Amino acid sequence: MTTDQTVAKPRTPSSTRRAIAAATIGNALEWFDLGVYALMAAYIGKTFFPGGNAAVQLVQAYAVFGITFLVRPLGGLVLGAYADRFGRKKALVLTIWLMVIGTFLLAVMPGYATIGFLAPVGVIVARLIQGFAAGGEFGAATSFLIEQDDRRKGFLGSFQFASQGFATLMSAGFAAGLTASLSADAMTSWGWRIPFVFGLLVGPVGYYIRRHVDEPEAAQGKQPTSTPVRTLFRFHWGGLLIAGGALVVSTSLNFILQSLPTFAIKNLGLDDSLSFVALMITAAILTVVTPIVGLLTDRHGRIRIMIGAAAVIGAGVVPLYLWVTTSPSFLTLTVTMTILGLLKATYFGALPSVMADVFPAHTRATGLSFAYNATVGIFGGFTPTIATAMIAATGSPVSPGYYLLATASLSIVALVAANRRRGIR
Repeated sequence: MTTDQTVAKPRTPSSTRRAIAAATIGNALEWFDLGVYALMAAYIGKTFFPGGNAAVQLVQAYAVFGITFLVRPLGGLVLGAYADRFGRKKALVLTIWLMVIGTFLLAVMPGYATIGFLAPVGVIVARLIQGFAAGGEFGAATSFLIEQDDRRKGFLGSFQFASQGFATLMSAGFAAGLTASLSADAMTSWGWRIPFVFGLLVGPVGYYIRRHVDEPEAAQGKQPTSTPVRTLFRFHWGGLLIAGGALVVSTSLNFILQSLPTFAIKNLGLDDSLSFVALMITAAILTVVTPIVGLLTDRHGRIRIMIGAAAVIGAGVVPLYLWVTTSPSFLTLTVTMTILGLLKATYFGALPSVMADVFPAHTRATGLSFAYNATVGIFGGFTPTIATAMIAATGSPVSPGYYLLATASLSIVALVAANRRRGIR
């Protein structure tokens, strides 16, 4: 087990609510921007990249999307170390301002027709800033949450992932509403910018909340280190493997859920807006159910519930894929995504607190940030590519289900190691 025994004193309900809001609003803004960019990629490609080939422009837009994942591990190390050295609160204030800067650049950047090659360069710069900021967000925010009250780590940590569900709900809502109400020309001209402008309005609110919360008492009492990165890789590499391994299935499933609507549109002939509605339903489930699961894990054990959920994900995803591909309809897509959403919420309700517990407090933000972003970059960023390649190689649209089975098995191994080697329950 980790050696830190400092236990934070219980906070008042109002201070706990402020802490949850402060930690989650930045994570929600990060995932809202991520989701909006992915859903609006076709329009972004037409705006910022030259040529008349829509397919090439889409590939270029997705390539810039991938740049975010490349820089996130670096941001995790730099900003995570900053949080471990100077405090969670200072790091949270810094990350939200960096995210606002990146969102602002995307919202106002003129297109290629106006400023030429500076347009794609500007988009790349914006995504690099956002990726760097997002790299430090998870570690600082999760550490801030679970250090509020040692007795409710599962519940408090669950809001970190519940905010991702809320952000997905918002981004899918914008996509469904805008594509249903605006013409394709209007979407390409200015409609796709509306969600990013909305994100700009959220940023100052997040800064104000984060500026006026207290540092967790557990963090105040920890023994700091001046070299958190060196300490992490010298003494806690096992924690990195366990935390990353536990995250694998959740990350893979998340990107499968995000790609299912597009798969249904392109391969099953379902309506665009209805497919986005199915994603909204799933996102609502993740937002509501995740904290409930987090609360239950504090009472009944985190590892036991997570292993059960991972096992069901591994066993059930292939039959679900088979069902939605052989009986394509809005109903089957919605039911499939609802079941997967419930399983995901059950698994990752306690995941942030389990990942946090494999690191001592003085390297927790650094360890969380790097493990999270390296895993998301590898298993999340490449999951759509792997899924598409498996379908092309096998000719079977069910084949991505076998990939999820493999990642579920890997996560179960990591959870067993967390229980036996670190004493996490």
